[in-house]
Amino acid sequence: MCEYCTKHGEGKKWYLQMKNYSDELLHQELSSIQKDLATTTTRIEWIHRFWENFEMPAITGIPKSRKELAVAALSSIELLKQQPSEEEIMEARKTVHFGQVLPIEDVEKVIDIVDSITRMPCGCRFMTTGKTDKRYCFGVGLDKWGIMGKYPDAASSLEVLSKEEAKKIFREYDEEGLIHSIWTAISPYVVGMCNCDRDCGAYKGYIEKGGLPQFFRAEYICQVDWDKCTGCKSCMSQCQFGAQFYSSGLSKVYINPTRCFGCGVCRAACPEGAITLVPRKKVPEIANVWLRDVPTK
Repeated sequence: MCEYCTKHGEGKKWYLQMKNYSDELLHQELSSIQKDLATTTTRIEWIHRFWENFEMPAITGIPKSRKELAVAALSSIELLKQQPSEEEIMEARKTVHFGQVLPIEDVEKVIDIVDSITRMPCGCRFMTTGKTDKRYCFGVGLDKWGIMGKYPDAASSLEVLSKEEAKKIFREYDEEGLIHSIWTAISPYVVGMCNCDRDCGAYKGYIEKGGLPQFFRAEYICQVDWDKCTGCKSCMSQCQFGAQFYSSGLSKVYINPTRCFGCGVCRAACPEGAITLVPRKKVPEIANVWLRDVPTK
């Protein structure tokens, strides 16, 4: 399992642990390391800063400066240190704001355990496309953060959803081929879930541009049952990680396990039900592949 499961989930999926959504964790005093890296004294303060500089522009259509956008999400290591090492940046990111890919099954499990879920405009889409009101982001526990009292103008752009409404929208995004991911606000506190493609800042920086990782792969990988695969290639248009390959000689699709992020969205496009999720830990060669294409030591 990923290192978050060891550190924050007692060996179980960290994002399915109620304590990582709790009021107690939200208001817990931060450690000195967390304060230094997040340049904040509380999670609430960090969430409000993120909201003001990242979410509000997507709601109002008024962009923030590059510096303000950076301050919203990056750590002091990345902002202030001239030449931080990759190890320093990664440790800072994992401490402050990091994500993990989830298949639709685990998205629905998260929805089942949270108190509330609110759909909101996506800051990433506003930054990368300039378009407002693209509602791909879902905050969990928004009512606890005092957002409405501080940002009353945002209310009309937010949708408080029932659990079934949220699941329906996520399933639609799954069929579209959007990658589901879950994110922290000073780890391991869970701040929300997103639906990502190349217009997502984290995806663009990490996958498209080959930068440092910003999210873990899922706890699973996808595999193709060649007895069912007809070689129609429908699934290949869904994969955003370049993990699927076609054999013209065999007329079958193959999924490279070292490239697969386990998002599972390729399954929605397969008319034969030939693709299944397999726990990553059951495939020795990639059991510890979480960030790059080689095992994490």
